[in-house]
Amino acid sequence: MRRPPDLATIRAAWWAYRSLRRARRALRTSGLEELALDDPPDLPASASRGVRVVLRREPSTCLERALVLQRWHAAHGQPLDVIVGVAGSGPSFRAHAWLENETGTAATTPFTELRRVKP
Repeated sequence: MRRPPDLATIRAAWWAYRSLRRARRALRTSGLEELALDDPPDLPASASRGVRVVLRREPSTCLERALVLQRWHAAHGQPLDVIVGVAGSGPSFRAHAWLENETGTAATTPFTELRRVKP
């Protein structure tokens, strides 16, 4: 049985929704270098449930999701790099972005690291 969201979770979800939209706009207009997301409200780390729900349900790229999660984790004392990687070439080319702790070590991912974005 699911528990209903508390106020902190709802506030975290609202922050994530706004941050995701801001990240999308900034990446389209000025690129990664100029991106600056607002700090999340002062909420407990347990409110991340709201952040994850928004990131699962709203259409977004892996880079947009990783940047929003990076900002959330940094505000809760866990600064993590966003890693951008590529795999394959030609028609099998793929690119992906993730937080450094989400896919394990570099040895277990099929992607070659291309860039790191510090918090």
